[in-house]
Amino acid sequence: MKSNNFGYLLKEGIRGIFLHGFMSFAAVCVTVACLMIIGSFSALLYNMNIMVEREAEDAEIIAYIDETYSEAEAKSVGSRINTIENVAKATFVTRGEALAEFVQGQEDVFQGVDPSTLEDRFIIVLEDNSRMQETVTQISQITGVSDVNAPLELAEGFSALQYIIRIVSAAIIILLLVVSLLIISNTVKLAMYDRRDEIGIMKMVGATNGFIRIPFVVEGLILGLFGAALAFVLEWGLYDALVSWVASVRELNILTFVPFETLLWPMVAVFGAAGLLVGLFGSFASIRKFLDV
Repeated sequence: MKSNNFGYLLKEGIRGIFLHGFMSFAAVCVTVACLMIIGSFSALLYNMNIMVEREAEDAEIIAYIDETYSEAEAKSVGSRINTIENVAKATFVTRGEALAEFVQGQEDVFQGVDPSTLEDRFIIVLEDNSRMQETVTQISQITGVSDVNAPLELAEGFSALQYIIRIVSAAIIILLLVVSLLIISNTVKLAMYDRRDEIGIMKMVGATNGFIRIPFVVEGLILGLFGAALAFVLEWGLYDALVSWVASVRELNILTFVPFETLLWPMVAVFGAAGLLVGLFGSFASIRKFLDV
């Protein structure tokens, strides 16, 4: 395509935005609203997933060592526990340390209790809590391990919650992308309807479908990308304001949000891709029927 033709088509695409100013404004507003909802849900669900993972890390396994083992023999069991693939860390706790932790703050009540009544143990943190049952079975089979205490129901609950979060976030994002796509598509359809006579004349004088289509694709792309850029800036401000507010409320201190900088480049990629998607495909989808002149 010649450079002067490309410049003309680009100019026509930009002119179409101002020619249908109200609809272009409405399309940008709806796109901004949809993308901000997508961004907000994505950020919220990401932080929820992080919080769930942090809580899941507290779901520790306790492996009790045979009471007939000496402290040195009990420690040697740890080397075998650490060889299990899913074990991230195994911390040895002596009988004395276990007793001290148990009676903390109640020393008078438990005065005289002998540490020998307890067992040496390992506090085990896993790399993947969804494989807790499998790992518990492996730990139980190690010689010297008398019993294993594992919060299996809690781990399964966290895994189910993370799965639900992923499904819900994917469904919401897809739904809102479709809504934005339809809005952009309808805006370009209205623009093409107003110019249907012009399109007919261009077809009669031999203009190709590509020549006719490009201005409307440009129009859709500009609307989509401008809406995405505006939504990104507003989302950043909204997120920082929300994080600051949550940090200022003492009752909400249990909620910990990552800084927006952690989400910056994923958000740029998602908003940019969404703007391109709704602009490009929205334009192409709406143009097809009007080219059959």
